Amino acid sequence: MPRNNERLGATEAANSANTIPQENTKGILDFVLPTEFVDLPTKGKFYPEGHPLHNEESVEIRYMTAKDTDILTSKSLLKKGIAVDRMIQNVLVNKDIDVDDLYIGDKNAILVAARINGFGPEYKTKVTCPSCNTSSEHSFDLGELENSEEIELEEEYEISEDGTFFVDLPITKQTIECRLLSGKDEKAIFKRSEKRKKKNLLENSLTDQYKMFVVSVGGVTERGLVEEFIDVMPARDSSHLKSVYNKVTPNIDLSHDFSCNECDIETRINVPFSANFFWPE
Repeated sequence: MPRNNERLGATEAANSANTIPQENTKGILDFVLPTEFVDLPTKGKFYPEGHPLHNEESVEIRYMTAKDTDILTSKSLLKKGIAVDRMIQNVLVNKDIDVDDLYIGDKNAILVAARINGFGPEYKTKVTCPSCNTSSEHSFDLGELENSEEIELEEEYEISEDGTFFVDLPITKQTIECRLLSGKDEKAIFKRSEKRKKKNLLENSLTDQYKMFVVSVGGVTERGLVEEFIDVMPARDSSHLKSVYNKVTPNIDLSHDFSCNECDIETRINVPFSANFFWPE
């Protein structure tokens, strides 16, 4: 019996030596991961009723983690072209929001915010001078980017309950109903363009966009007729539609001051979402 007691005592001592006190481990993980609210360029106006972002002016995201950077470096996800979207889906606090349903301007705002809280506001990348075509490294301060100036949509364009807006064409006098492009639409346009390239066919990126965001023409919603109209739409109508769409679409203002050391030109260029945007050296 005494020997059993001795062995029992030795075992308890060994277990005690191999056990880390609970209060020492709790402190390592005893913190709340920071989150921030990102202002949405759309202010939630174009999302239909029932959507999590309907009339919401901002969206909450959490700060990027080491696990999120693993997603951004995953070869399989990069090959599929879904690494960035998967990361965005991860940092959204409200999991009812589908990244594919985000309008492009809102998605861009979230991208920039995630990049800043993950790697800081400084973004160094190579840019090409629009004047002399010289390629040089340029440093952008992402913290200076703001949402584009909001126009009074309700005063200039009619907006429906479904988040669509209407444009009157100058030549055909048709009223075009449009919607904003989402991340899902962007992917579809890209895939269609890639298929045309493989078949050595003429790229129709502009008309592809029109066919994606035009909902109806003169009240007609039948897709075949709508797309046929877009194919024969007069150039002046096309130019007007493009101008209005770009004006109406809320986005983050990606323009940034740029000066070329080679030709001394001073202008503004758009911040490029190049390969090292989420993969800084």
